Amino acid sequence: MQLIQQNPDIHAYLASDGAIDHWHPRVQDTADALWSATGDAYSYAKVAFEFVRDTIPHSADSGAPGVTWRASDVLATRNGICHAKSHALVALLRAQGIPAGLCYQRLTEDDGTDPLLHGLVALRLPGADRWSRVDPRGNRPGVDARFDLDEERLAFPVRPELGEVDHPGVYAAPHPATLRALRESADRRELWGRLPKDL
Repeated sequence: MQLIQQNPDIHAYLASDGAIDHWHPRVQDTADALWSATGDAYSYAKVAFEFVRDTIPHSADSGAPGVTWRASDVLATRNGICHAKSHALVALLRAQGIPAGLCYQRLTEDDGTDPLLHGLVALRLPGADRWSRVDPRGNRPGVDARFDLDEERLAFPVRPELGEVDHPGVYAAPHPATLRALRESADRRELWGRLPKDL
């Protein structure tokens, strides 16, 4: 799929905001520690992806009721849904000067019901001529997301026959409705009712 950069200014994909707070000391310290173990952009991006995928459980898998949305809080609590984990990975990538943005999929249950907007990440390494998507959601039985910039290895390949959709946009900031749901929900149960069904 051809990804579409929604903001023509690449610097927008390096910016900090309320959710992607990569100037926060916790994000900076984590990014510096990961960088010191790698030393180049590709290796760092892979290690950062695996760090978020593997050391921060998806709260639906862990059963944690709390809701996080700010990257620094995701790193502090080691908890978050796909959108929050994507904010954390984008912040870690931007902290080391790697342009990164947010992407979305419309997913459903196996019978095509209960659509929900799933969040993932796109990055563009120095010298690359295109964006690549990765999904830091977290693996579990039946989910095997990998860091692969040539052939996507996402958590959930879409099933068009069920109405699922890969949205091609790469966004510099979180989807407003998703961010509002994350910020205003008291717990994960309330969050599931607030999250948008699609873009």
